[in-house]
Amino acid sequence: MRTMVLAETQKALAELCAGVSQISQQVEAVIIGDQLKAVTDTVWHIPAQENALLEDYTETIAALIKQEKPELVIVEPTKRYKLIAGRIAAMLGTSVITDVLALGEDLIAKRMVYGGAAIRTEKVASGCTIAMVGSGIWETKSVTEVAVREEKPVQFIEPVNRVTRIARDEKEKAAVDLPGAKIVVGVGRGIAEQKDLEMIKQLAYAVKGEIGCTRPIAEAEKWMPKETYLGVSGLMIAPEIYIAIGISGQIQHTVGINRSKIVISINKEKNAPIFKQSDYGIVGDLYKVVPALIKHFG
Repeated sequence: MRTMVLAETQKALAELCAGVSQISQQVEAVIIGDQLKAVTDTVWHIPAQENALLEDYTETIAALIKQEKPELVIVEPTKRYKLIAGRIAAMLGTSVITDVLALGEDLIAKRMVYGGAAIRTEKVASGCTIAMVGSGIWETKSVTEVAVREEKPVQFIEPVNRVTRIARDEKEKAAVDLPGAKIVVGVGRGIAEQKDLEMIKQLAYAVKGEIGCTRPIAEAEKWMPKETYLGVSGLMIAPEIYIAIGISGQIQHTVGINRSKIVISINKEKNAPIFKQSDYGIVGDLYKVVPALIKHFG
């Protein structure tokens, strides 16, 4: 099987190329400009265009796929590539399988539906399979840049309508890699004040983990960056250990952490839904339990 990989970040390109090689004999990376480095021995190189945005390369990528006819296209599920993948599928007369949890050599995929309440098995009826695959779906070893055996230039196709940037505002981004973290400490509305997050940071430091949060903490309270929100419309993570602190366990959140190998929950409400999703649970006041854990692991 022949596969092309599209990614916006270096880490995702490396992980997806290494992961899909477990089911595909021929893996090729599609790289735009010189921002990303090759992690497979065959690369399709699209030269960067002056004042072009990522979306402006959609027609070029679609033409490449139509010409080369790979059976599978793996796409990193960033906001911009989700848009591009949908447009490419429309141009090629195929479909995009999103939120992929598993994908085999037969191109049968398992994906979340109904906000993560169910898992559905799907396969594209005809044509190229385009699948949006996030971090942690395939277990892979560390992958570094490799010597390119074959680099194939791609002729840029000018889009009919270019995207025009009319303004650019920089925003503060989280300096954490939650999808790649082995231990994640999640915080919810059980935290009374923003200053109490310092206690959570101390625990995360003690267990050598990163900090994520529920949607209200990021979007309603604005106590943490949106990039740290875990859930159905946020990040999907698959750490070895997830520690849920003051989180009730609504499905919108648990969808984002249900691939964790071990879930440990701390909540004062013994009937909190999060305990149904947990391997270990502590019923207690987080303001007593967390300091005790910090003392133990510190």
